[in-house]
Parts: sequence; structure tokens; C-alpha cells
Amino acid sequence: MATPTRIGLAGLAVMGQNLALNIAEKGFPISVYNRSTSKVDETVERAKKEGNLPLYGFHDPESFVLSIQKPRVIIILVKAGLPVDQTIKTLSAFMEKGDCIIDGGNEWYENTERREKEMAELGLLYLGMGVSGGEEGARNGPSMMPGGSFEAYKYIEDILLKVAAQVPDSGPCVTYIGEGGSGNFVKMVHNGIEYGDMQLIAEAYDVLRSVGKLSNTELHQVFSEWNKGELLSFLIEITADIFGVKDDKADGYLVDKVLDKTGMKGTGKWTVQQAAELSVAAPTIAASLDSRFLSGLKDERVQAAKVFESSGVSDIFVEQTVDKNQLIDDVRKALYASKICSYAQGMNLIRAKSVEKGWDLKLGELARIWKGGCIIRAIFLDRIKGAYDRNPDLANLLVDEEFAKEMVERQSAWRRVVCLAINSGISTPGMSSSLAYFDSYRRESLPANLVQAQRDYFGAHTYERIDVPGAFHTEWFKIAKQSKN
Repeated sequence: MATPTRIGLAGLAVMGQNLALNIAEKGFPISVYNRSTSKVDETVERAKKEGNLPLYGFHDPESFVLSIQKPRVIIILVKAGLPVDQTIKTLSAFMEKGDCIIDGGNEWYENTERREKEMAELGLLYLGMGVSGGEEGARNGPSMMPGGSFEAYKYIEDILLKVAAQVPDSGPCVTYIGEGGSGNFVKMVHNGIEYGDMQLIAEAYDVLRSVGKLSNTELHQVFSEWNKGELLSFLIEITADIFGVKDDKADGYLVDKVLDKTGMKGTGKWTVQQAAELSVAAPTIAASLDSRFLSGLKDERVQAAKVFESSGVSDIFVEQTVDKNQLIDDVRKALYASKICSYAQGMNLIRAKSVEKGWDLKLGELARIWKGGCIIRAIFLDRIKGAYDRNPDLANLLVDEEFAKEMVERQSAWRRVVCLAINSGISTPGMSSSLAYFDSYRRESLPANLVQAQRDYFGAHTYERIDVPGAFHTEWFKIAKQSKN
């Protein structure tokens, strides 16, 4: 290799390998490096097999860095936290002023902001770039969310525009997000919305299976049908696929043999923590996180089931007689309405952070780059983009004219599903939380007046009145005592 390559990539686990091959396939010669050399050789081998792609492997960091044209751009895809710092230390030793490092992992946004400052002191540029779409997306076109140095983004804009998922009529699924850790923050919230989406789909499955007694074959048909309409999305599509896969080790379907215990990497937890920090209600996302925690208590749940079965609790759940077709239609509507609440919560969280940090994020543009390549890609992101195009200052997706109309049209079905689930003893925390969010948000008056009175009673926290401006405090205890005498 005589001429320098256009870009470098360090970290060759599945995502790194696939992204490197994607870049090479788009015609950009790329250098790759990994601490364990076997991964380097494996990637070089794949590049040969997949069409003699212009990918070059290096076993030591120095020759890797020096093989890249100046100003050098290196993407790192390693585990978040300490491994990122170690990789930066290894590579930056051979880099020069004006060179750029891009972290493509799921990193905590404040770490990115710290590293950007540290790199600036060395004269290096830095980007934190969320990459969504899993291994398939990385290889064939992900959704990418780069934030940090705009100058650094301009270095590789031509590469990112070609490597990203391409959506007809709306373009490549990448845009410069904003300053600092905004790219990582947006990816984190994207993952929080993803948690909500997955939980809501699981609840739809549970109601259809447990109350509607649908078989896996029927579930496969229902979800395939749903994927042709308003719910058309990557997650609905893969769910339909899952119901069609037979077990290769025994009779029946594989989904029924999968242990009901969900893993997680932490981005959902970060999203809920940030919502709490910023005082933004995100009950659907929080409920989906709690559901994962509860799923982890498999042994306890097995014991609890025995306790409540022997004490006769299970007898109180009446077998509901349902019209199957009506149930399928109701669940579809409930799922759609609940999803809108989950996306509304995520968008509000992004906006709150954008205001706090002065990032000036464009919510409609985020909806656009999530239309392809990423896990939450869905047809209704078009509509979300439209809502923010109509009104960039939209307080909440629920009050957009189009979405408000859809919520009203679906609310009866939604309430029927939640009531049916409650009466059948099936938990639907995501759908119930979404409905409670909708019902609280649309009410002019909430019982918070009583909570505020209680706070003033025991802690003299004061309260405002609806008829006179100012802060008031009442000696509730004394007045109550007098009235008792």
C-alpha cells in the first residue's frame, strides 16, 4: 500500500468490522487496527471475500496511524468508558495537530465532552457519534448521530453521507447533530425510545397470546399485516419474523423456548436518569426499564407464582371471552397510541437537554435521520418530522393537530385493551403508563393541588392560588385543631 488511506478504524468487533467494510465498499480506502491481531486478519480476509475491498490491516498502532492521509481521521469502536480512554491514549501518541478521533460507541455524553476538551489541548479534534442499526445497519447503512467539533464533521461528511442508510425522498440518515456530547445524548434517548417500543410490542404480544389465545402462526400473520400499515417499522417486521421461526432443537417455535429475562447495556437507564434530572416525564420509557428489572428476577417470580397460586389469587382472574378480530384491531390501535407517547417523551427529553446546554437541536431533523438504518425506524417518523416542520416549537407531539386526532380516534380501543389486561391479571406497564401520561397531559386540572396543600401543611413549602398571585402559607394544623375542639 503506497498511497495513504482516506480514514482509519480501530476496534474490530462485529460493529467495527461491518462499518469498516461498509466504508471500503463505498470506495474509501480504509486502514484498520485492533489490539488482538486475529481480528485484523479476519477483517482483511472478509474484505477480500466481499469484493476485494480497499481495506488494509495493521498489527501495531504506529504503522496504522501513519498509513492514513492527513489530516487523519480515526473512528474508534470499542466498549464505552475506560477502553475508549486507553485507545485514545494509544493512538494519539502518533497523531498530529489537526487530526481527528471519532468515538462511534454508546458513550455517556459527559465523557465525550471531557475528551473533546482533552483532545483540544493536544490540538486534536473530537466527535462523539452514535451509530444505530446493529450489525446489519453498520454493514449496509446505519443511522449516524455525530456531535462535537463541526470542523471534524466536515472532514468526513462525504464519507458519512455515503455510508449512512439512504431513504428515498429524504436522503442519507446522518446529520451534524450539534456541539459537545449532543450526538451521544441523542443516541442515548433513541435507545430509550427503543426500550419503550420493544416493551409495548411485548405487551401487545402478551395480550394477544394470553387473552386472545393466538398461536405463533396467527401472531406471525397479525404482525406481518400490521407491518403494512401505520405500524410499519423495523421492530414490527422482526417481531413477525421471530414468530415464524421453528425450534431447531425440539418441537414447536423457538420464541417459546427463549428465557423471559431481558439483558441491557445501560442506555435505557441513563435515559430515565436524565429524564429525572431534567424533570421531564418519561413514564413509558421508565416502565420499560422497570419491566427489564422485574424480568431479571426470574427465580423470585417462579416462587411468587407458587405463593399466589396456592393462596388462590389466580382464581380471581376470569377467563375473558373476546372477539378475536376485535381484540387484534384494539391492540393495534393501543400499540400505536402508546408508541406516540413514548416518542413524545423522548423528543421532549432531547429538547430539554438542548435548551439546558444551548445545543439548538432540530427535532424534525432527528426524526428524518431515524427513518432508515436505525432500530426505531418507522413510517410514522415521517409524520413526526412533519409535526415539527409545521411547528418547530411544538410543546408536545400529542398536541400536533394530526397526532391529536389520531389519539382521539384510538383512545376507546386503548382503554379497552388496558382494562382487559387488568381484569385478566396481565401487566401492561408500558401501555398503562402511556395512557396515564396522555390522560394527565390532556387534563386542565390535576389533583396536584392536594399534594401542594400537603407539602405546605407538613413542611411550610407554600403554595400558589388560582385566583390571586403570590406565594401563600397556611397554618393548616392550627386551623384543623381549632375546628376539632
